[in-house]
Amino acid sequence: MAKKKTKDKKSLQEGIMNILTNNPRKSYNYKQLSKILNLTVKKERELVGEILKNLTDSEQLEEINPGKYKLRSHTGYVEGVVEMRPNGKAFVVSDEVPEEIYISENNLNHALDSDLVKVYCFARRRRKALEGEIVEVIKRSRQTFVGTVELSKDFAFLITDNRQMPYDLFIPLKNLKGAKQRQKAVARITHWPENVKNPIGEIVEVLGDPGVHNVEMHAILAEFELPSKFSGTVLRAAEKINTKIDREEIKRRRDFRPVTTFTIDPEDAKDFDDALSVKQLENKNLEVGIHIADVTHYVTPKSIIDQEGYDRGTSVYLVDRVVPMLPEQLSNFVCSLRPDEEKLCFSAVFEMDENARVIKEWFGRTIIKSNKRFTYEEVQKIIDSGKGEYSNEITRLNNLARILRKSRFKNGSIAFEQSEVKFRLDENGIPLSVFFKELGEANHLVEEFMLLANKHVAEFIGKKGNDDGKKSKAKTFVYRIHNKPDGDKLDSFAKFAAKFGYKLNTGGGNSKVISKSINKLLKEVHGKKEQNLIETLTVRSMAKAVYSTKNIGHYGLAFPYYTHFTSPIRRYPDMMVHRLLDHYMKGGNSKNAEEFENMCNHASEMERKSVEAERASIKYKQVEFMSDKIGEIYEGIISGVVEWGLYVELTENKCEGLVHIRNLDDDFYEYDEENYCMTGRHSGRVFQLGDTVNVEIYRANLEKKQLDFLLTEKLQSV
Repeated sequence: MAKKKTKDKKSLQEGIMNILTNNPRKSYNYKQLSKILNLTVKKERELVGEILKNLTDSEQLEEINPGKYKLRSHTGYVEGVVEMRPNGKAFVVSDEVPEEIYISENNLNHALDSDLVKVYCFARRRRKALEGEIVEVIKRSRQTFVGTVELSKDFAFLITDNRQMPYDLFIPLKNLKGAKQRQKAVARITHWPENVKNPIGEIVEVLGDPGVHNVEMHAILAEFELPSKFSGTVLRAAEKINTKIDREEIKRRRDFRPVTTFTIDPEDAKDFDDALSVKQLENKNLEVGIHIADVTHYVTPKSIIDQEGYDRGTSVYLVDRVVPMLPEQLSNFVCSLRPDEEKLCFSAVFEMDENARVIKEWFGRTIIKSNKRFTYEEVQKIIDSGKGEYSNEITRLNNLARILRKSRFKNGSIAFEQSEVKFRLDENGIPLSVFFKELGEANHLVEEFMLLANKHVAEFIGKKGNDDGKKSKAKTFVYRIHNKPDGDKLDSFAKFAAKFGYKLNTGGGNSKVISKSINKLLKEVHGKKEQNLIETLTVRSMAKAVYSTKNIGHYGLAFPYYTHFTSPIRRYPDMMVHRLLDHYMKGGNSKNAEEFENMCNHASEMERKSVEAERASIKYKQVEFMSDKIGEIYEGIISGVVEWGLYVELTENKCEGLVHIRNLDDDFYEYDEENYCMTGRHSGRVFQLGDTVNVEIYRANLEKKQLDFLLTEKLQSV
């Protein structure tokens, strides 16, 4: 007879919380809970008692009598952030309570998505969720909204594009600023009387007619409150920058002008912010220089350009353009490491042996003169053929990069390499085709040396000790951190991957086991039609990388110390790192941690907005690309299962659309969140994440950036 498997602590805790959550007014002792959970093993029953004490210590439960426990009633006031879900429901997420707080529409009290609010929590009225009422909006998450103007005789409305904005803005005619019927515009809320449903606002910018390429790109930037241009004041300040390099400045720097140096960038790049130099040493080792544009030499702290760079935080990359963090005078000319021009750099220089071991390192300010501007495609041809200009240098660099890359993965780094969606656009911005850009060895070559520089700069500051050899208190620094994946998310992803026949070993939380298993999975799915779906869900199961002064290491790279040093033209945190590194190399005291942590939080937030704007521009162009294909049939994979329907990703072009639940009209379908599926109540027909289906292109809504599909046939279940 098979031995009964003992339940682990995690599954027991989940079972206990389910019982108590579903019966919030009842109290239980460990014997009662053990009986309900059908526990007969003494070790398991003892573990229940331990879990109850731990949950009480973490204030999730309260001990109302000795040995009797019930769910803690979280009543009173807490602060949190509003999350408006696509299904219209609203929740507040707060660090002060262990679960999200449900807010009914009547209790929103004019709070909007992502607002920081004060909530009064009360006893549960719904079965599982804590409920509350918003009593104060502490801080609005945004001031402006993008939408389409609808005019009537006496007033107008701005019909907002934002799906998380449940209200349209009422616009008095005097506040239209010349906006015409159906034009896209930006408006801000001026006031919102207590008993009035819609906020009252004014138009602050008229964008133009919908469907026009430039109008739509500007609308996306405005939706995420990102600027589309520089003010005249900032541009004039950039023009006044002294670009001459005097002899005294050269004397203060290490001179790399005689050393073979080149840049490797995308074909359409204009801002070359990194270069590589290669020099053979007498001992046969290779000296590799990673030379980064010395932006902070030209941009002084607290100057108008510096403030502009800080406010923007990052360059923004849309499908057809780059919105630079710094004016083009700096990003494309003064600081860009263009060939045959003397340029000032901040460099990381490494002596490396043939096994890619770093023998010596040096950091400091330099002057370079790039010999050649390569594209990735040109370098790839040299790698493939072994022939071409500077082929010896490129081959040796690539050999070192291969070793660095192999070592990195062996140490637990995860191979995240999702294909990049690209469009071929005509002169009016209309998408002619969609394709996917794969990364080659040329990309990996550059990547490995940038990672090497970032890692060693972070170690240089983070690991530095006193002269007597004792480790001193770490100086304030800007790290790029990435936390371990959430255990529940990882377990859910493993369960999903198993439906495709892939095994993901979560390793009991062991980082190396997890990363090795993820890399194996990503290798196995390469070239399969479910590749993009699996890769996307892998990324979603991970934590988000952010900037912080509180170093916890970078899980995805398996680096205990990591920063961003190599792109100061397009990322403000890199400018912060350059300044801190220079300050500490000159013997400066540790900077104010709180001030830099606030700057890190801002940079992380601006990066998030930039990424979302890029995704929105891709989504818009995907919908536009499919808009003339109404009625056509495509094969796809179910990429998402939600209460309101099935998301399907087309196999051919990775465009994603929604099969709305109301259009699954052959049965009454019920949503099963735990098993990622929809099940027909009468037929038992199941649609689950990963199923292959045929869909008809039903509707392309450019305003909502949404494709609607009709299900025509289920081809295969996972």
